[in-house]
Amino acid sequence: MGFARGKGVDVAALTRETTPKGEVVAARVEMKGRPTAELLSERLPGFIADIPFPKKMRWSDKKLAFARPLHWIVAVFDGKPLNFELGGIACGATSRGHRFLAPGPFEVDGLASYLKGCEAHHVMVDPVARKKAIEDQVRVLQTEAGGEPEVDDQLVDEVNFLVEYPVALRGNFDARFLELPKELLVISMKQHQRYFPVWSKDGSLLPHFITISNMKPQSDEIQAGNERVLRARLEDARFFFKEDRKKKLEEYVGRLKDVVWQKDLGTSFDKMERFSRIACELTARVCPEESARAQRAALLSKADLVTQMVYEFPELQGVMGSYYALASGEDPEVALAIKEHYRPAFAGDAPPLSAAGAAVALADKLDTILGCIGVGLLPSGSEDPYGLRRHALGILQILLARGWRMPLGELIDLGIETLAGKLKRPPEEVRKNTLDLFTQRFKTHLSGEGFPYDAVDAVLATGIDFPGDGVKKVEALSELKKQPYFEALAIAFRRVVSILTAEARGEVDTALFKEKAEGALYEEYQRVRPQVEAHIQRKEFPQALEKIVEIKKPVDDFFDQVMVMVKDDALRKNRLHLLYCISELFSPIADFSRIVVEKGK
Repeated sequence: MGFARGKGVDVAALTRETTPKGEVVAARVEMKGRPTAELLSERLPGFIADIPFPKKMRWSDKKLAFARPLHWIVAVFDGKPLNFELGGIACGATSRGHRFLAPGPFEVDGLASYLKGCEAHHVMVDPVARKKAIEDQVRVLQTEAGGEPEVDDQLVDEVNFLVEYPVALRGNFDARFLELPKELLVISMKQHQRYFPVWSKDGSLLPHFITISNMKPQSDEIQAGNERVLRARLEDARFFFKEDRKKKLEEYVGRLKDVVWQKDLGTSFDKMERFSRIACELTARVCPEESARAQRAALLSKADLVTQMVYEFPELQGVMGSYYALASGEDPEVALAIKEHYRPAFAGDAPPLSAAGAAVALADKLDTILGCIGVGLLPSGSEDPYGLRRHALGILQILLARGWRMPLGELIDLGIETLAGKLKRPPEEVRKNTLDLFTQRFKTHLSGEGFPYDAVDAVLATGIDFPGDGVKKVEALSELKKQPYFEALAIAFRRVVSILTAEARGEVDTALFKEKAEGALYEEYQRVRPQVEAHIQRKEFPQALEKIVEIKKPVDDFFDQVMVMVKDDALRKNRLHLLYCISELFSPIADFSRIVVEKGK
């Protein structure tokens, strides 16, 4: 009855049909064609209203929410306008040109006339052509100003969709502002004003900028207006830079006690103390010569958060701390570590170059992950307000880049210890959730590198304490998968793993061997084990796997000739002990039960 109702037919009209999957109830529904213009008129209003924008607004008494006010709608099919309205605006065949340069109307009867009319009325419709026009004009003006013709692709893409008739203009600013940090000047120009900086051949900034206007200037007013806006922003920045440097950077540290980082995890000062301890322990283990620098950098790393400059330009946190550290007479390596400790900050960003910066960055990110998970702020779906996934990937990138030999599990335990009294969840649960997060991010990273997904799964199932080892294992297993005999090998090792039970651990008693295949397998195991263990100890995973391959035939013979799960307890357990020994050969490298083999084998 429900099926009939959903199809809009009477139950009596249903029939029975036989299909390859069995008998089904069927309904025959006739849908007559309708004119295309009629269908478009019905569907286009909803299509337009559903265009996604980060922020929508309403104007006047209109109910329609859109990025900007709609003034007219042109929708033409087969030379005639469609029949619909949206937000009180009726669809028509009349469009208009550039608001200032050619605001007059023009008629549209199809795509060709629309493009021709836009071109005649100073509107560049094609975004590719518009982008090229911007790039070409910017490069010409940069060269004329004595700079290198280089264009920021991301900024071009943004500006490209802010204008419809791009005209590049060169502006200038007082050369005295060049004494400010170049990062500040670039952010003020690019992020705040959408200006293109002008760089000299030696990599220094020149006192010029390129802005993209949406119209041809009739006077110098547009250039002067842009220069005026930038000058005001740089004057403020110059004042902040001067005032902030009246104190040494260390004098700002105490003020972090008044800055709440997260309501359940305390202040930024509390956070700094926690990750300072992690950074000190880490450097003591992996690079003791950097311990003092890392400790000093960790202490000062968040101090710039309470400076006037970072309050006004939050994008400069870390960067300004580095400049202020140098102005305070700190070790340049400490200043560099302060600047680097937020890295990697986004996808594709490089990890810190200095050891001290890497240690502080890792410790800071780990404290964020453990603290948030510990108070129940786990990422879910697309929601990850504290960037835990990004931080986990950043830590993995740092460990891979530095090659540090400190187990990830020990770092997690140390971080949990520093959070004593703050956690709302059991430490073992926090540890498990954190390791799961790292495993997920490591899997994403390795898969993105092009490794087979089952090879990645098989290796990560053995643990990720040393990410560098994990990469080497995945590389070795991926190469082994290319061999023609790998499928049979994987099947053999899967049989070993799948038959193991809780009673499999134990010593092998050769006196209990009854079949020739048992002794042959044990003898081969004894032969290859020392060599496999030596290769694994030296991180020579390809060689270890090559040696393990040699045991395949004895394993096959064992399964062909020996019944494992017999009723005799001693015999059954002894045979399981032998298979457990075999599994111990490859289990430090990969869990072969995760390898995907051809269906039916």
